[in-house]
Amino acid sequence: MSSPMRRGGNRRRNPARAEGTETSLSIMNFRNQIQDLARPNLFQVAIEFPDIDDGDSGRPDGGRDRGRGRKGRRGRNRNQETNLSTFLVKAANLPASTIGVIEVPFRGRQLKIAGDRTFEPWTVTVMNDEAMQLRTKFEAWARAIQELSMNYQRADTIADYQATARVFHYDRQNGANGAYQFEGIWPSNISAIDLAWDSNDTAEEYTVEFQVQYWEPTTDNNQPHGRRRRPRNRNRAGRGQRGG
Repeated sequence: MSSPMRRGGNRRRNPARAEGTETSLSIMNFRNQIQDLARPNLFQVAIEFPDIDDGDSGRPDGGRDRGRGRKGRRGRNRNQETNLSTFLVKAANLPASTIGVIEVPFRGRQLKIAGDRTFEPWTVTVMNDEAMQLRTKFEAWARAIQELSMNYQRADTIADYQATARVFHYDRQNGANGAYQFEGIWPSNISAIDLAWDSNDTAEEYTVEFQVQYWEPTTDNNQPHGRRRRPRNRNRAGRGQRGG
């Protein structure tokens, strides 16, 4: 005669239970927990230009810059140039956080302790407008740092040729959910634009690499567009699902 079945002996173990904690494996619970995911195409960049690339160049040979100054036919004030960058910069990145590592040997092992922080260059991709207004500004900025025909710097101090840039990240409701400010930037490389007779159905674009002194998260509300993001109630169950 078979022994009586132990109470609960044939009950299948729930793989979602572990040490008294139960986690729902439902796709609806996963949906309710993540709420939504960030999109890499919801962003804007605002680049502030230094006030050194207007008017006479002040070169020792008495030459003048080819770029048009603020009073020239195509001169633009700094706010207009910053606004133009928000529309023409088509690609950028949120900065990486890098801290060096110091390895201290000890009896066949390595003790890893924090070293110094470093900041990588920041690169943006820019669409070239037909008047080449933004590229002309970048080239004038670079010429103020180092002239083309001679080893001459028009800026009186380092601070004169460095500027600030910000990148804003948005959610699907057009609310700002993150922003970073880059301090002390200057263009170290303005890439070439390839030209070809068979380049049809495409727009010109180029990249600009900036050297960065440091960056920091910012809560600046003077954003190019959008609104402040309202915090979501993550405890609220999603539509069609009351709980896990």
